Amino acid sequence: MATYSFLDIQAAISGPGGNISLSSVLTSTISLGNESGVAEEGITVEMADDKNTMMIGAGGQGQHNLHAGRAGTVTIRLLKTSPTNAQMTDMYNYQTSSSAYHGRNTFSLRDVVRGDSITGQQGAFRRFPSNSYAKTGPIMEWVFDFVQLDQKIGTGTPEI
Repeated sequence: MATYSFLDIQAAISGPGGNISLSSVLTSTISLGNESGVAEEGITVEMADDKNTMMIGAGGQGQHNLHAGRAGTVTIRLLKTSPTNAQMTDMYNYQTSSSAYHGRNTFSLRDVVRGDSITGQQGAFRRFPSNSYAKTGPIMEWVFDFVQLDQKIGTGTPEI
């Protein structure tokens, strides 16, 4: 039987002003895994563009157009009470203080059991997350835009 667990995810984002580990395994750096207040919704990776555009001519003939773009977004969701929000804020403030620091983040994510691997290059904070104060604490969504995202979905075979 195949299984999945967020406990098997090792991820990190690094760039000017910070290196943040998103791993479930505690490390010497800031963790965004089980102990760091990652929200139930976790981390989402999404491509920005379609890889193909199909065109149909007036006579019914068609063509496919393969697009080279590999851009995408990574969304990291933290509970309001996560101490990692402070580190993300510091990194955001530093990187948006000058174009010299902007768009230089890298991202990596691995599912060590399933074999999935994702890497991102030339990433930038899209914006500061929405922040509300209400009866229940919000989820802080940190969204990054990457010029290049490469994904490999594994076979489900552990790398033991």
